[in-house]
Amino acid sequence: MSDFISGFWGQAIALVTVAGMVACVVLLIISGRTKPSTSSDGSTGHVWDEDLKEMNNPLPLWWVGLFLITVVFSAGYLVLYPGLGAAPGQLGWSSSGQHAQESRKLTEQVAPLYASFDKLSVPELARDPKALATGQRLFLNQCSQCHGSDGRGSKGFPNLADKDWLHGGSPEKIIETIKQGRQGMMPALGAAVGSSTDIANLANYVLSLSGSPHDPVKAALGQPKFAACAACHGAKGEGNQALGAPNLSDKIWLHGWGEQAIANIVINGRNNVMPAQADKLTEAQVRVLAGYVLSLSQ
Repeated sequence: MSDFISGFWGQAIALVTVAGMVACVVLLIISGRTKPSTSSDGSTGHVWDEDLKEMNNPLPLWWVGLFLITVVFSAGYLVLYPGLGAAPGQLGWSSSGQHAQESRKLTEQVAPLYASFDKLSVPELARDPKALATGQRLFLNQCSQCHGSDGRGSKGFPNLADKDWLHGGSPEKIIETIKQGRQGMMPALGAAVGSSTDIANLANYVLSLSGSPHDPVKAALGQPKFAACAACHGAKGEGNQALGAPNLSDKIWLHGWGEQAIANIVINGRNNVMPAQADKLTEAQVRVLAGYVLSLSQ
């Protein structure tokens, strides 16, 4: 893999780029000096549709000039801006650098707005109309793609408008989740549980923990199999916020409910990721967003 990120490839790409530009100029010169045999009327002798002749006229000077200007402009561009392999260009410009500069400029522009929220705690921000309006806009930009514009989530994406928290709903935990992101992973346990019958029995036992419709006989048979799940979800299935393990004793189902849905999760496991926002939001923005998220559940 190191061969693909070594300096050789940058040099090779630069060489091909320069060779291509030189070849364009050489081709133009050669085509201008080479004259194919022509007839006395200045045509190449090729005729279509009885009277449509192919003439051998030189390229217009404006076209040649424009072509050369394009080559010169390209050469100047590649000197000033990145384009020759890994060369950064004399101006040192990069798209990431421009993005960072624009982000800093935007942060400076909105800093006075967020400064007015510095003295408010997250619970106070959750009750402040101005902070909520700002937090809502942040939420729509950063979070609504997964959690929905109303924060109620969807299958596979947690509902932020209830009081069921995978990692805790305190202001500190909400800030931690926003900044660091989360990765929830449940390993596939099909082989550990046993046969398809054992998995179906376990699914019914899981349903019984929340009083959801289930088969009592299957649930009784599946209870011993719950030992494979208790390490994360607890002996009574009440979950573990330190691990992000869902509470199975309520009737909130992140990935769907029912015997078949639970059996699929046991067999295949789950791996959910919430991206970290620390590199996208300032500290003040994180606090205001946390206040808005907290308000959704209140």
